[in-house]
Amino acid sequence: MSFLIPVKELLKHPGNMQELDLEIELEAAIGTELVKLPEGSILDVSLRLESVHEGILATGQINGEAETLCSRCLDSMNLDVEVDFQELFAYSSSSDDELVVSGEQIDLEQVVIDSVVLSLPFQPVCDQECLGLCSGCGDKITKDSEHQHEAPVDPRFSALKDLLANDSVSKEE
Repeated sequence: MSFLIPVKELLKHPGNMQELDLEIELEAAIGTELVKLPEGSILDVSLRLESVHEGILATGQINGEAETLCSRCLDSMNLDVEVDFQELFAYSSSSDDELVVSGEQIDLEQVVIDSVVLSLPFQPVCDQECLGLCSGCGDKITKDSEHQHEAPVDPRFSALKDLLANDSVSKEE
């Protein structure tokens, strides 16, 4: 289905209203490299269109599911996306960034993309208690909270470590 919505019955009839429930299949992914609603996924859009003097007021809610990785432990996960929006589609445009009624329809594509992308988390996490990965070995810290490594030698003392190694070799001889 397309993002184009016919509004012929509402044009120039202030006070008229129309409610629609839409299922829109995405022809391209929406989101960022880290978090996105993939191509082919379905968006459920509950839409209320109201005719006002200036144009058509579109109010709605978008529901979908985004795919991502936990920013701490890198596990794959799905996020429920639920976004509200409200936009006015004007009968005539006074600026380039204004949304307009085109012919007898409105195009919700940019409204949906903007609303969804702005609602996606910047750093998604699988669980608020997720401890992430060990910086030393890459194991998940959540699986073993007692996970430890031998403390690294301070690089300023590495010459002393070499002296100890040489001393033990000379004692063996």
